[in-house]
Amino acid sequence: MKSLNAESRFSNEKGNITVKVPVLLFKEDNAHIIFCPALDLSGSGNTETQAKESFAIAVSEYLNYTTHKGTLWVDLKKLGWSIKKNKKKPATPPTMSELLESNDEFSRIFDNYPYKKFDTGVSLPAYA
Repeated sequence: MKSLNAESRFSNEKGNITVKVPVLLFKEDNAHIIFCPALDLSGSGNTETQAKESFAIAVSEYLNYTTHKGTLWVDLKKLGWSIKKNKKKPATPPTMSELLESNDEFSRIFDNYPYKKFDTGVSLPAYA
């Protein structure tokens, strides 16, 4: 499978940053599902392509909503991200082991479904 790119189009006067996040692809009830435990977002479809498109929309809508509400960085912190005012690496997602401990849906998928894991880049507005 080629890498999935779910980059947002959000930036601010300081620009944007691209962060790699882990993504899982698996099948459940004949649906293809892409799940990102670091963002607690998923997309689904009848095919992998539809699941990718659905996931990209979910990421875009999440970033649009939280950016415009001014809650993106608070929300990422609640999801276990490390947030720093560092220009080169201001946001770091939780590790896979941290996600397994804190995300019940990820644990359920990990324990019950064969899946493919890959990383994808997500562009976030630069931390002000």
